[in-house]
Parts: sequence; C-alpha cells; structure tokens
Amino acid sequence: MLKAMKAVIDEVNASGGVSGRQFELVVEDDETNPEAAVRAARKLIDVTKVPAIMGTWASAVTTAVAPLCWESRTFLTTVSGADSITKLPHQGYLIRTQPNNYLQAAKHAEFIASMGVKRCYIMSIQAPFSQPTQERATEVLKQKGSQMVGGLIYDKDKTTYRSEVDQALKTNPDCIYLNGYAPDVTILLRDLYRADYKGLRFAQSYAVTSKVLESLPVEVTEGVITVQPSADIGSPAYDLAKKRLGIAEPDSYETQATDWASLVVLSIAKAKMATGTAIRDNVRKISQGNGTKVYSAVEGLKLLAQGKEINYEGASGPCDFTDIGDIIDCKFRYNKISGGKPSLLKVA
Repeated sequence: MLKAMKAVIDEVNASGGVSGRQFELVVEDDETNPEAAVRAARKLIDVTKVPAIMGTWASAVTTAVAPLCWESRTFLTTVSGADSITKLPHQGYLIRTQPNNYLQAAKHAEFIASMGVKRCYIMSIQAPFSQPTQERATEVLKQKGSQMVGGLIYDKDKTTYRSEVDQALKTNPDCIYLNGYAPDVTILLRDLYRADYKGLRFAQSYAVTSKVLESLPVEVTEGVITVQPSADIGSPAYDLAKKRLGIAEPDSYETQATDWASLVVLSIAKAKMATGTAIRDNVRKISQGNGTKVYSAVEGLKLLAQGKEINYEGASGPCDFTDIGDIIDCKFRYNKISGGKPSLLKVA
C-alpha cells in the first residue's frame, strides 16, 4: 500500500507537482496498535504538520486516530471496515474506500439470489457485524425474489457445530451463508460435509484461506464460493496502476492506496490550498459529479490547471462517497473452490 501511494506521489512530482510545489510522503508506523498509532498520528499532526493521514487499517487504530484528526482538522483516509467508523463525529474529515458491512451484505445477497437460491440460511460468529449482516441480507434477498429462512449466531470457541448445522438444515436451505472467520468456518465446513449437505456454501475469502484449504480434504471444500472486495479490474485507472506499480494484478488494498493519494493531491489542487479542511471541502468536487472523467492524478491536474471540472474514477472503484464518508459502490470478486483451489467466477 505504501508503494502504491509513493508511486502516485512520485508521478505527480515528476509532472511538476501542484502550483510548482512538490509533495512529500512522510511515513510513520502505527504497528496495528491503537497506542502506537496515536503516537504516530501526534507526530504527523503536531511536528510534521501534515494536512492528511492516509492508510489506517485496523478499526481499533482508526477509532483511536480519528478524533485526533478531526480535532486538528487533518484529513483521514482508511480501509477500516467497522460500520462504526463513519458514524464517528468526524465532521467530514474522514473517507473510507473499503465497503462497509451494509454494502457488503447487500452485494452478497444480490449474488446469492443471482445463483438461483430461493432459501438461504445464515450462520454467524458472535461479532458486531453479525446481526446487521443478517438484517441487510434478508432485505435484499426478499427484493430479489429469494428469502432468508433463518439464522443463528454461534460461539467462536466450540470444537464442533454439528447441533447448529442440524438446526440450519431443518429449514431446508439451498444455500448456507457462513459469516465467520477461518477457525470456525473450518469446523463448519467439516460438519456440513459430515451432514451430507449438498447446497451452496458461501463465505468471505478471509474465512476460507489457503491454509484452510490445505487443512481440509478437497471434497470438504469442493464448490464453496468465496467473496472479497475487488479492485475495478476493467477500469483505465486499474491499468494505469498496474503499469505504475509494475505488477500484474494490484489487489484491492493497493488500488485503494492509489486512490487515496490521487484524491488528496487532486483535492489540494482544486482548493489551491494544502490543508485538511481544503481536502475535506473539495474531495467530492473532484471525485463525483458531472466533470470530465479522469483516471490518474496527473491527468486530473492538467484539467484542473485549465479551470475544468473533473470526476476522478479510481483503480479501486468510482470513489463516490456518502455524506458520512462511506464508499457508495465497488466491485466484488467471487471465486469457486475446485480441487482445493480458488478459481475466478466473476468480478461484479
């Protein structure tokens, strides 16, 4: 992700920067730890006096750093997934390019319905996202002519979920949505196989990792469908990111980092001012609306210098944001497990 941000900044500086000034990317390590993150943010805000902090990952880190940002009027970009992040009183000083739980649940349900599923059952780990996921997926399935026939929330520390599996199978589902993490989903997949369940099994890719696939017999995972947020692999911005980074397939996080740097640069250029408030007040002006579509910061800078309006379309997706900073839409990658390995079904 750092390489992606640096590549954008280097490209912008090589083209002349903004108003003759160069951008400097200052790096501090948050150690994926809230206390370390606060120290790093304090240094960036109080000593380096940056207008923007890009790249908080863990939700706990973002929750700790965000108040420092809005209090100091420093703009913050993040991939943290917890719905609570954008519900903080951040006054517009935060955007999230990672889809929130609400959007993900809707997209998952749309896909499940598109597979011809009529009766879906959701099995969720005890977690803050569990109930909201079930509620949103239930709404969307109904809209698409399918239905959620039931759901349960299970304890993560059990060594078997056979009783939960039996409870789910009583509803005669043709799809079971496994809404958990790798350790518990491993057990669930094994128990579903032992119960001779033949329907569709659907899970997040982080719950069916390569280690999970290696640990289970091929027949246990055969046909499982996994999902993860995807870069916008068909977009011109994605092709530019590939060339800029020199890699064949930048992932969703590398493309989000590409977009953070581009959005910050273009917002500063639009405002003609390098402050957090200037970025906040202009980020939507350069990323959504009726301006000319551009797919890189350099391309956008040329048009802004001519006094033209632009609409930055990113490598991770459209980069259109709600009033509270959530991404409105993005692509998802769907894989099917075959022979113990994932193969691409589609990106949509």
